[in-house]
Amino acid sequence: MSQRYIKKILDARVYDVAIETPLTEARNLSKRFGNTILLKREDLQPVFSFKIRGAYNRMAQLSDEQQAKGVICASAGNHAQGVALAAKMLGIKATIVMPQTTPEIKVKSVRDHGAKVVLRGDAFDEAAAHAAGLVEKHGLTYIPPYDDPDVIAGQGTVAMELMWQFTQPLHAVFIPVGGGGLIAGMAAYIKYLRPQIKVIGVEPEDSNCLQAALAAGERVTLDEVGIFADGVAVKQIGEYPWEICKDAVDEVITVSTDEICAAVKDVFDDTRSIAEPAGALSVAAIKKYIEREQLQGENLAGVLSGANMNFDRLRYISERTEIGERREAILAVTIPERPGAFKTFIAALHKRSITEFNYRYSDSEDARIFVGVHVASGGLGRDELVQELRETGYSVIDLTDSDLAKQHIRYMVGGHAPTISNEKVFQFEFPERPGALLKFLMSLGTRWNITMFHYRNHGAAYSRVLMGAQVADKDVAAFQAMLDKVGFRYQNVTDNDAYWLFLGAGNGEN
Repeated sequence: MSQRYIKKILDARVYDVAIETPLTEARNLSKRFGNTILLKREDLQPVFSFKIRGAYNRMAQLSDEQQAKGVICASAGNHAQGVALAAKMLGIKATIVMPQTTPEIKVKSVRDHGAKVVLRGDAFDEAAAHAAGLVEKHGLTYIPPYDDPDVIAGQGTVAMELMWQFTQPLHAVFIPVGGGGLIAGMAAYIKYLRPQIKVIGVEPEDSNCLQAALAAGERVTLDEVGIFADGVAVKQIGEYPWEICKDAVDEVITVSTDEICAAVKDVFDDTRSIAEPAGALSVAAIKKYIEREQLQGENLAGVLSGANMNFDRLRYISERTEIGERREAILAVTIPERPGAFKTFIAALHKRSITEFNYRYSDSEDARIFVGVHVASGGLGRDELVQELRETGYSVIDLTDSDLAKQHIRYMVGGHAPTISNEKVFQFEFPERPGALLKFLMSLGTRWNITMFHYRNHGAAYSRVLMGAQVADKDVAAFQAMLDKVGFRYQNVTDNDAYWLFLGAGNGEN
C-alpha cells in the first residue's frame, strides 16, 4: 500500500505555490533535553500551514471540465486557506463553506485569496452537509482535507524534503494527526526510504482517533473530540490514511492541553514564531518521548504544521504554560481563620514562590485558599510540596490536573452560598459567534433559577460556561431534557471537588 504512493509523491505538483520549508534545529530545546531536536517549518508556507501542498496537488489533477465548473470544500481552518490559494493560482473558482463559528481572521484570509465564503451552521458537520448539497446542485468538485490519494501525496512531499535535508541517522519523526493525510503521506515515504526511522503520530488526549483505531485494529469513531487543538479535532481517521497508517506508524503519543500550551511557548522561545495548538503537537510529544525513554544524544524531528493562531487565544495559552511545563502546582489548602495564619502558611512553603492566591472569607473556623505555587521544573517538587504541607498539619487537595479548577474556579473564588439549596452545576461548550451567549441564556427558559455563571472568551471557535441552577433532585431528568433540547454539549459537574471546596451552595448540603 505505501509503495504505490512513492511515485505519486515524487510526481506531486506542489512547488508552483508551496515552498521547500527549512529544517531548523531548536537549539534551546536541544540543549535542555540533551538531544538534537529539529523542526520542519511548515508554518512558513504561504498560508502558514502544510495544507497548501495537498490541496494544490489534488486540484492540479482536475480535468479541464472540472476546473471550469469550480471546486468546493468545507473547512474552518487551514484547508480552506490552502484550497483558496490553490484555486487562485490555478485560475479556478472556489467556494469555501465555513461554520459561522469560524474566527474572522480565517474568513478574511480565505476571502483575500479570492474565494467565495459561505457561512453555514455552528459546526463542521453542518458546513460539510451544505457543501455536499452545492456539489449536487452545481456540479462542483469537492476537495477533501485528507481522505484522498492526491491530497496524501501532496502532504508526503514534506517527508521527501526532510529526507534530503537531513541525511544523518534519525531516531524518530513526530507528526501531528487530525484526519491523517499528513502522517499517511510522510509515513509512506519515510518507511519506504529509511524504514529504521520511527514514525510517531501525535494527538491531543481528547482527539485521539488514530490511537483508538490502532488499538482496535480498525477505524473507530470517537463519541466527541476536544476543541482546543481545533486543527486536529477529527472523530475518525480517514479511510485512505488508515490503509497506510495501520502498517507504517510505529505508535501514537497523546498530549494534554497544558502540554500543548507549554510547547507553543517552546516553539516561540526557539523560533520567535507562534504555532497554533495543532502546530505545536509534535514538540509536546518530543519532550514527552525523551522523558519516557530517557533518551540522550539522538536526532529527533517534528513537524510544525501550522501557525494560524487567533491572537486572542494567547492569553489562555500563557496562563496554562507553567502547568504544562509542570512548574506550577495548583492547590486547595485549608488554613485556620485567624490573624497570622497566612504568614505561617508562607513559612511552610520554604521560600517557594506563590504564583496565585485566591481567598474569600467563609466561616470563623477555617479558610480555604486557592493557591498556585512554583515547583521544580518537570513537577518533581509537586508531590514533595503536598507532602510537606500535610505533614505540617494542613489539609491539601491537589487541583493541578483539574480542568474545572483551571478553566473556571480560579476566576470565581468568592465564597460559598449558604442560603442556596439544590444547586446543580453544569459545564457547557457552545459556538463562539455574535449572539451565541445571549441565545444560550434565552434558551434556558424561566423555570429554574440560575445561581452561578462564569464565561470566558478565549478566541476559539467554542467557549465554555460554568453554570449553577436550583434544580431539585426529582427534577434533574427534566432539567437535562431541557438542556438536550437546547443542543449544546454539557456535563454535570456537581460532584467536582473544586466546586465544593470554593463555591458549593448550602455549605455542602445539597
